[in-house]
Amino acid sequence: MGRRNFEKIPDQKSRKNDVTVTMRKGDLIDINVDKMAFGGQGVGRVEGFVVFVSGAVAGDRVRARIIRKKRDYAEARIQDVLSPSLDRVEAPCPYFGFCGGCQWQHMRYDMQLIHKHAHVAEALAHVGGLHGVRVHPVLPSERAFGYRNKMEFSFSNRRWYLPSELDRKPAEPANDFALGLHVPGTYNKVIDIEACLLQQEAGNHMLRAVKALAEASRIPAYGLKSHQGFWRYLALRYSQAYKEWMINVVTSCADDPLLSALADQLSGQFSSIRTIVHNINRRKGATAVGEEEKVLWGDGIIRDKIGPFVFQISANSFFQTNALAAETLYRTVARFAALTGKESVLDLYSGTGTIPLFLAPDARQVIGIEISENAVRDARKNCKENGVDHCRFICGDMRHALSSETQRPDVMIIDPPRAGMHKDVLKQVLTMAPEKVVYVSCNPATLARDLGQMATLYDLIEIQPVDMFPHTYHIESVANLRLRKRV
Repeated sequence: MGRRNFEKIPDQKSRKNDVTVTMRKGDLIDINVDKMAFGGQGVGRVEGFVVFVSGAVAGDRVRARIIRKKRDYAEARIQDVLSPSLDRVEAPCPYFGFCGGCQWQHMRYDMQLIHKHAHVAEALAHVGGLHGVRVHPVLPSERAFGYRNKMEFSFSNRRWYLPSELDRKPAEPANDFALGLHVPGTYNKVIDIEACLLQQEAGNHMLRAVKALAEASRIPAYGLKSHQGFWRYLALRYSQAYKEWMINVVTSCADDPLLSALADQLSGQFSSIRTIVHNINRRKGATAVGEEEKVLWGDGIIRDKIGPFVFQISANSFFQTNALAAETLYRTVARFAALTGKESVLDLYSGTGTIPLFLAPDARQVIGIEISENAVRDARKNCKENGVDHCRFICGDMRHALSSETQRPDVMIIDPPRAGMHKDVLKQVLTMAPEKVVYVSCNPATLARDLGQMATLYDLIEIQPVDMFPHTYHIESVANLRLRKRV
């Protein structure tokens, strides 16, 4: 589902002028930006022809250069802001506009929420054919900055320089040692990051310390083109509840003396570090998950909370990156489920068991289905950790595991990946037809698509969007459905 998901594109016959002929790649245009697209770009029209403008804010008038021209739309990049939107602010991050981690730092946070609300409502209408749906205002994140409890940074031997840094670029590419974040659209070039405003400030001190130690080792960073080099990734995890950190260093091979020395220096420098682990990834694929893991300091885990529930988090286990907003999301799920203690709940795509834990106190039983063996193992461990004994987890492909469940649940929770439900799973859900369905989605387009098909049997009562990722276009939504009464 691309950037055009929610944008109504005029057909060829409805255009007053055939701008598809006159507008070409490289042209400069002056354009009013009317709205924000799901994908982060601003959207405007030149005589009815849609143009997506990177870096624009709704309300801007900008001069932009066309960088890509298609039959139905064009993409452009700002050359000059002729008249700034009242919603435009100065982005506090020096890497904004170059790093792809944030798209909307240059927009007031309250307006970010309004545009995210519009993305959900427009997707329901344009993709799902669902009009007049009650979409509540977006519940904001408690923190707009410093909200991420996990950040992954890449080492690289191909540093990408900001315009302000070009005068410091070394003559020899071999000296391009970097630790930071990838440039959007590239797989092997990395912006050297001093600090990321989305993580706690202590994490930025650790980021700089690890880079200094790695660079001082004189051992090269891994190159994704050459597949040579040692340093690959740095992952930092933070527990908001217990104020403790995990450092995970990923390399291409073992070097026990070097990594042990690094762990000794870091643990001595930062008292808030609970554990330091070393993952070894010998594969060519660009992933921060290792084939082998060694604990260098501590016990290899940190603990965190979502609401009253405690979770043990290892280096490669999944945990929501914004724990405070995740609590808001899960409490919304529980409110829509409206359990009385008598219900059987079936949770599809149950992950590490976070939603089952939130629902278990008010349910007779909760059954989760999840394809990942590691996630199921973590879910069972999380239930045991929190004294919950009436959750059961099934590991398997959703299409087959769901068909093996013969008992019709009272309540079904659906929290699929971005692609939404597979058509066979959706068919089984409609055949099973539980009285209540709560659908959690991170993608308004696939949410709308699935809800549009479920509308044959279900009334869509309401949708509650929840912002878990400020300064990005991403939005979570919780849909409340009830089986329609037969007459």
